[in-house]
Amino acid sequence: MNRVALKMLFGDAAKLLGLVFGMAFSTLLISQQASMFIGVMQRTANLITEIREPNIWVMDPAIEQIDAVRPMRDTELGRVRGVPGVAWAVPFFKGQAVVTTETGGLQSSFVYGLDDVTLIGLPPEIILGDRESLRRPDAIAIDEAGYKKLWPTQPLTLGQTLELNDRRAVVVAILRTAPPFQTQPLIYTRYSQALVFTNNGRNQLSFVLARSAPDADPAAVAQAIEERTGLKAVTSDAFRWETMMYFLRHTGIPVNFGTVTLLGVIVGIAVVGLTFHMFVIENLKQYAAVKAMGLTNGRLIGMVLLQATIVGAIGYAIGLGLTSVFFEAVTSNPTSFFRGFYLPWQVAVGVGLLATAIMLLSAIVSLRRVLVIDPAIVFRG
Repeated sequence: MNRVALKMLFGDAAKLLGLVFGMAFSTLLISQQASMFIGVMQRTANLITEIREPNIWVMDPAIEQIDAVRPMRDTELGRVRGVPGVAWAVPFFKGQAVVTTETGGLQSSFVYGLDDVTLIGLPPEIILGDRESLRRPDAIAIDEAGYKKLWPTQPLTLGQTLELNDRRAVVVAILRTAPPFQTQPLIYTRYSQALVFTNNGRNQLSFVLARSAPDADPAAVAQAIEERTGLKAVTSDAFRWETMMYFLRHTGIPVNFGTVTLLGVIVGIAVVGLTFHMFVIENLKQYAAVKAMGLTNGRLIGMVLLQATIVGAIGYAIGLGLTSVFFEAVTSNPTSFFRGFYLPWQVAVGVGLLATAIMLLSAIVSLRRVLVIDPAIVFRG
């Protein structure tokens, strides 16, 4: 009877194409939007993720996420270093500056100031140049995408000069970084040099990056820092989640992506469900015929479920394949806006379960007509 079920399914090419297209489009829409939502959320905390050396971030108590900086006094660094359980602590500056190139190009950029001695916080993937070059006067490192924004027609070259708030800077290294939430050039330099470039006032220490002692619990050390200094101290993982949750609560990102994802679910239920129901209704005589031949309700259920499974599997595979092709195409360029986006396996599994639920629901709704059909309609002409 499975062969009969498959002949019924593949014999109606129009309905089969409609079912497969509906499931494929629904899968593509849901998986693509869900993956981009995850990618955008990860971008909000990419700076925290990329700075791997510290496991504790110390900041002003009012700060809720990485992009909202309230500078502290430089003396807070010494207080953090004096807390038991802290192996080391270094300053970290985060600010913004207007960049002007020799050709007159103008961009707003992020400026990150790293500890002058250790340069902790510099991304590990250096395309051109080296870490030690940052110790030169006026030296900066810039991310690859930012370089392309400032010099779009020129190849990656060291020695380019630019102005940061009317102060000369020389590119001595080009980095490949995790994409930021805001697509602006990322400039890395020494902490002391960053203060010269930005000149933000009396308090300039954005964060203190600390590492707990090998035998100490990072969360306990963070708690000790809060008690001893009155500052906010959280582990890197906790700060990353705080940042992502802040953007979830205070921006329209969840609504925008959620709306499109919901549209994909509606398309799947409406188009696939209704089309499959019509397919079953139009083939009621065939079901009645096999029922008249003595086929049990259990076997009839198996036939309908087999047809639903085939449609769901083909549509899901096509939709997931198109999603993979989309991300491969738009992320292959390292300077693309979409770089860093990908299809997580959790999304693929989740969409697969959703596709299964849609097809199962469609089959259940259609089965009622199949199970109550009178085999005698075959002989009524």
